[in-house]
Amino acid sequence: MKELNLNFIKERRLKLGKTMKEMAESLGYENASTYLKYESGVYSIKAEHLPKLAKSLDCEINDFFMKNVAEIAII
Repeated sequence: MKELNLNFIKERRLKLGKTMKEMAESLGYENASTYLKYESGVYSIKAEHLPKLAKSLDCEINDFFMKNVAEIAII
């Protein structure tokens, strides 16, 4: 099972200049504090949120997952 790269999600959001409030709204949450709990790993990001998250961050869903060392060595 692949692990989500929460650092990528945060860095991508910051690079695009999106606020936590904007991200919360794009995922259907009412406030930024709920989104913060997902981005910081307090809550697990749900699979059904990945397409919306990818759209908001202008990236592919696969970008959210860490590559394991074996995959990196092959490339």
